[in-house]
Amino acid sequence: MRLVPLRSLALASAFLLLPGLASAQGTQPVLNTGDTAWMLTSTALVLFMTLPGLALFYGGLVRVKNFLSVLMHCVTVTCLASVLWVLVLYSLCFTQGNSWIGGLSAVGLRGIGLGDLAGRTYPETVFVMFQMTFAVITPGLIIGAFVERMKFSAIILFTALWLLLVYAPVAHWVWGGGWMQQMGVIDLAGGIVVHATAGISALILARFVGPRAHFPTHMHPPHSPGMVMIGASMLWVGWFGFNAGSQGGANGAAGMTMLVTHIAAAVASLTWMTIEWFKTGKPGLVGIVTGMVAGLATITPASGCVGPLGAVCIGFMAGAICYFACSLIKRKMGIDDALDVFAVHGVGGITGTLMLSVFGSAAFGGHGVGNIAAQFLIQAKCVSFTLLWSGVGTVLIILFVKKTVGLRVGEVAERTGLDQAEHGETAYHLE
Repeated sequence: MRLVPLRSLALASAFLLLPGLASAQGTQPVLNTGDTAWMLTSTALVLFMTLPGLALFYGGLVRVKNFLSVLMHCVTVTCLASVLWVLVLYSLCFTQGNSWIGGLSAVGLRGIGLGDLAGRTYPETVFVMFQMTFAVITPGLIIGAFVERMKFSAIILFTALWLLLVYAPVAHWVWGGGWMQQMGVIDLAGGIVVHATAGISALILARFVGPRAHFPTHMHPPHSPGMVMIGASMLWVGWFGFNAGSQGGANGAAGMTMLVTHIAAAVASLTWMTIEWFKTGKPGLVGIVTGMVAGLATITPASGCVGPLGAVCIGFMAGAICYFACSLIKRKMGIDDALDVFAVHGVGGITGTLMLSVFGSAAFGGHGVGNIAAQFLIQAKCVSFTLLWSGVGTVLIILFVKKTVGLRVGEVAERTGLDQAEHGETAYHLE
């Protein structure tokens, strides 16, 4: 066997590291195949979160006569958001405009070619696709608030308008060079852009659509807890692309982000399970995986600046706070947010966005947060304005949809189930 000289190995290693070295020295970025491969993988993982992850997670939680309708909603939102993203949303989010909204220079992805990097070490087409999956899952989360009772036509119209009027501006503010980014807000993967917007919009939409006929006197159990667990597990795996992919490359930051994401999810799961066990006497499968999703949502904005100890703390807070938020929304406020979108995603995303100011500091093994008080103030201002913008925008969209196609199916359709009433299909044919 012929041995390769050490000098040759050193030269080869230097050549492989050239893209990263060029970027570090401030020169024009060079295509890095490792970063490109990781971003392609992350994109597939985030899409996997919606289809099939979120679809099965939500689908298992509803009654069997509404199972297919949930799957239909998830698939339709995915397709609709994808088309709108290419036509106009990407341009509004990520091209140069002003502090409030992007421009129209990339409408229809005009001018984006195969070799364009746009300042990154991977193609802009990959960035377009990666960010598209975020625009897909965000309105997908809202589906959980109105299951079993909202018109299919209303869902389509609401989603299109919501992406244009709520999601696109907020994404530009935080990630596209807008005023929040200029303030120094920290939101790696969407505590503000994804979870706060979807959470508050879901809560308002659930209030306007009204509760299901049996709420709250007779709550039907999930038709398939096993399916809920499978869908939640897919979310857990896909979330690594969601968070670690947001680091934009195959690097040490992505590794730490993946680690803290996993830790937070595990701690939140155990916390939720323990509280439920203590309160009801039995730890449930649906409960432990719901806690896991709460942990993932809560760590999302903080995953780029906290260490393992911070992830443990955030996971514990996620499991406890989101658990009690579910009871508060449904029992105290009387709002039928059917699948706890606000309690899990909204409350979780807001908690993580604020708490990264503390756990992202060096005292807790974090990095990226210098002045805790100053960063907390920035985070709080940005979250508050996002909640206000999303809330007002959602109300206006709901009023328009209600006047045009209407919001809610009729009493007979709700009693029959949306699978048959809206789509003419049945989930299970048991002979």
